[in-house]
Amino acid sequence: MIIVLIGPPGAGKGTQASRLAYTLNVPHVASGDLLRAVSVQDTPLGQQVKSYMVAGQLVPDDLALRIVEERLAQPDAANGVVLDGFPRTLQQAHRLDDVLAGDGRRGVDVAIYIEAAREVVLERMRARRRDDETPEVQVKRYDVYEHDTLPLVAYYRERGTLASINGEQPIDAVTRDIAATVRAHSVGGNSAGADALKPAATAIQAHE
Repeated sequence: MIIVLIGPPGAGKGTQASRLAYTLNVPHVASGDLLRAVSVQDTPLGQQVKSYMVAGQLVPDDLALRIVEERLAQPDAANGVVLDGFPRTLQQAHRLDDVLAGDGRRGVDVAIYIEAAREVVLERMRARRRDDETPEVQVKRYDVYEHDTLPLVAYYRERGTLASINGEQPIDAVTRDIAATVRAHSVGGNSAGADALKPAATAIQAHE
C-alpha cells in the first residue's frame, strides 16, 4: 500500500507514520530525513541537495521527487510505504501519481488527513519549541502548510482516497483510528494490504 499522511505541523504525523509503518512492516519515508541523508552523501545529487539546504531554501520539486522516486524503487518498498512530508504541494501530488503509474502501481491507496485546529497545533509547537524556532517562525510554518499543503485534502477527497482523523485526540486514539481506516481501505481494494494489517491491533494495544 502507498499511504500518504497529511496534516499541519504539530499534528503528530511523524509519530503516527512511524507507528503505522511498523504495524504494516513497510518503510516510513519521511521527506525531511530522506533529504538530510542524501545531503551528506558525496555525490552530485547530495551536493545539489546540500546547496539548497545550507542556503535555507526548499529543495525544488523535481529534485525532491527524484529522491523519493529512488527511495520507492528500493526492494524494501515493494509492498508499499508510508509517506510523511511528501507530497507537500499539488504539483508534487500530480508528479507522484505519474511516478506510481509508471511503476505499474495504482497510485496512493489512502491519504490520511490528521485534522487539528490552528490554535491546538500552535500550542503544541510552542510546547516543544526548538531554540532556533521562534513563535513567528511557527506561525509562518502553519501559514505555508495552509497555503501549499492543505489543498491536497480536496485533491485526494476527489479521488476517493481521503480519510480524515481527529488529531486532537490522545496519541493512542489517533493510532487506533488510523489503523482502522487503513484496514477498511485495504479490505475494500487490496486483500494483501488487509493481511498486512492483521497484527496492527496487537501492536497498537502494546502502546497503551
